[in-house]
Amino acid sequence: MRRGVSSLAIALMAFSIYAASASARTPQKRTPQAAAQTRVVPPTLPVTGASLLLSGTKTPLWSRNGNARLAIASTTKMMTALVVLQHVRNLNTVFTQTDWRAEPADSQIGLIPGEQMTVHALLVALLLPSADDAAEDLAFNVGDGSIPRFVAMMNADARRLGLDHTHYTTPIGLDTTGNYSSPDDLVRLADYMMRNWPFFQRTVRLPSAVLKSGRYERHIVNTDDLVAKYPWILGVKTGHTREAGYVLVAEGRRDGFTLLASVLGTSSEENRDSSALALLNWGFADFRVIRPVRAGQRIARRAVPYEATPVAILAARGYRTVVARGAHSRLLVGRLRKLRGPMAKGTVVGQLRVAIAGRRAVSIPLILARRLPAVSLLQRLGHFIKQPFTLLVLALLLGGAAAVLAQRRRRPKVVALRRVEER
Repeated sequence: MRRGVSSLAIALMAFSIYAASASARTPQKRTPQAAAQTRVVPPTLPVTGASLLLSGTKTPLWSRNGNARLAIASTTKMMTALVVLQHVRNLNTVFTQTDWRAEPADSQIGLIPGEQMTVHALLVALLLPSADDAAEDLAFNVGDGSIPRFVAMMNADARRLGLDHTHYTTPIGLDTTGNYSSPDDLVRLADYMMRNWPFFQRTVRLPSAVLKSGRYERHIVNTDDLVAKYPWILGVKTGHTREAGYVLVAEGRRDGFTLLASVLGTSSEENRDSSALALLNWGFADFRVIRPVRAGQRIARRAVPYEATPVAILAARGYRTVVARGAHSRLLVGRLRKLRGPMAKGTVVGQLRVAIAGRRAVSIPLILARRLPAVSLLQRLGHFIKQPFTLLVLALLLGGAAAVLAQRRRRPKVVALRRVEER
């Protein structure tokens, strides 16, 4: 009895040790709470609104008052530039300055009524020193002599781009009723401009430029002083009015990816710059690029009836994103369609789900790597014959037939022997 108890105790102890070691070896499932622990804390910013966006995406990585409708000052001029670039294909076109004069306190390059300047030069003046007189000149001429018509074009483009929290009443960005945008909309617009308009992209990263207009030569400096100080800063636009405070939309590229930050309502140029830098530095430090799946990547191999070689299942497209450091990705293959020819190469046969930090991020179609031909009757018959069960049945039938034949061959000899015995 004691030996039995001792053996039982030893068995239970061994099982508990095995279970503990197996639990340690088995990866624990990430719960939403565990996934939330990978989220990073953004810096404290002295702003009324801010946003951080990964270039090429629509949803910000982080924002504060992201959809709030705020005064945006001269960041309005990003949309002014877009409308001009869409309507003036030849940037050597010359515009004549109207009799409009900027207030002495306004940002300007001192255009004189009747002075002629190319659209190229006016856009550089619009984007670098944020010249109000250049903005007025461009809007008046592109709007066929009507500023309201030009502003209507700006609002039409805002709707087209899905900037739902943006509205314009001026091409300049002065404090006027109804001229507003949001931190999220500003980074989306800046990202669109930087990715789709090379002239805009090249211009906003210039620290300075020289403008020539007849006998006039103007040396201008970019109001975004981060461009001159940090090689990884690529632009984009500053702004300042009493209502808006100091505003900046900035783009930076490091570590293989590009981020855009907007900061609104800061109290000084120093706070504006430091807030934008803090937001971008936080983004590059606490986020990382992952590419859990690439276009054409083989996800699985599946056997196909009547085919000697399995067919590869590929990801139809890749997926690249930025995640908080510490977050992991997982690929989950859904149920595949029944594979049987004829099926064309590239046929969608299932879905690949990509999960980031335990949450579903995107679904990617899975496609055939090659064509599956139609199956002939002869192939079906041959495949049927080669099946183990079929071969077993055939073997049994043949064996039975052979036994019957052998038995029949022996019967005449027995009869002959009997006849001999009878005689």
